[in-house]
Amino acid sequence: MTTYIVRHGQTNYSKRYLVNGDPTKHIHLNEEGRQSLSRAWTILPLHAVATWLTSEFPRARQTTSLLMGVPAATLVVDGRLNELDYGEFEGSPFLEYAVWLDTHGAAQRPPGAAESQREGIRRMLSGVLAALEHPGPRVLVSHGLLVSVLLWHRDRSPDDPIPLFFPEAPYVDPVAIPDDELPLLITALLDDLDTSVQHESATDGDSTILRISEGSAVATVDAVSPSHSLDKGSSSCMTPAP
Repeated sequence: MTTYIVRHGQTNYSKRYLVNGDPTKHIHLNEEGRQSLSRAWTILPLHAVATWLTSEFPRARQTTSLLMGVPAATLVVDGRLNELDYGEFEGSPFLEYAVWLDTHGAAQRPPGAAESQREGIRRMLSGVLAALEHPGPRVLVSHGLLVSVLLWHRDRSPDDPIPLFFPEAPYVDPVAIPDDELPLLITALLDDLDTSVQHESATDGDSTILRISEGSAVATVDAVSPSHSLDKGSSSCMTPAP
């Protein structure tokens, strides 16, 4: 069996690179986000899916609902798949959070937040591993950071430490992980998190902060190729986004 992990569709918040880590805010897909789901209908085994899993966020639940069509399979809402808690940066441009993160490190919690970036990633990975408790095939709809971590892991070199910033994840583009590979992958990433703090000083300054067309700025906005697998033989084209 296989777990397909996707980022929710585009919202006006994500289009403007504003952060939202509060699931009580009613942020839904924009028109482009809804239209993008049509591609997923052609690349996901929708009629064979036994379990759908989603975060508690409205945009993830809306994406799941629109992909499911007529609800026939089991639907599981798991808060472990939620977006990162950004604390006082809620609703702000991602760059503001990125500057704070670059200064304080991934192990520190932003003011007002209940978790650090590393704690949030660990939580998300535990939610992915728990998906194996449910019948497959599964589709798991979550957020950009989780998908970005998985894509980084796919393309990493053997000795690469887990970075502070990750390539931007595409919307509604599945990362497929076979059941026999998923526990090994999660274990490897959890080990990376355990040792990442000692590497942070070595990676300071390595991330590039780019400016997008409207004049806002965002960190690591690399586009990723449209088809993804965690097979190391897969290729990807990494290009700066506009």
